[in-house]
Amino acid sequence: MEIISKKTYRKATKKYSGNSLKKSKKNKPMSAVSKKIQKGLEEIFEYTQGKRTLRTKLIELPEPPLEYGAKEIRQIREKGDYSQGVFAIILNVSKRTVQSWESGSRSPSHSALRLLEIIDKGIYCPSTLA
Repeated sequence: MEIISKKTYRKATKKYSGNSLKKSKKNKPMSAVSKKIQKGLEEIFEYTQGKRTLRTKLIELPEPPLEYGAKEIRQIREKGDYSQGVFAIILNVSKRTVQSWESGSRSPSHSALRLLEIIDKGIYCPSTLA
């Protein structure tokens, strides 16, 4: 049996320790996502120190869509002379959904209300081929 010093033992086992794996990761190049995250964090740090101003843009938000009841939805559909099936295709919903709206058992979502408003105001007038 050979006797070795602690120093020699550490050198021999250092190659296989977990610490050496951590060191090798530092040598790998950063991924594109990591670079973007690092850049973003650096920009935030510069902003908090007052060295950078952030880009801002003012936009005008539209008013919430009008609320339409069962009667109004039916009137919009009939004004355009659409069947429930065609109206459903125009709004990208099922025929059953249109039937539910018109019977009052369900209410349209906000996005559907916006589409109904656009059709009601004449902004979008889908035409049928005769």
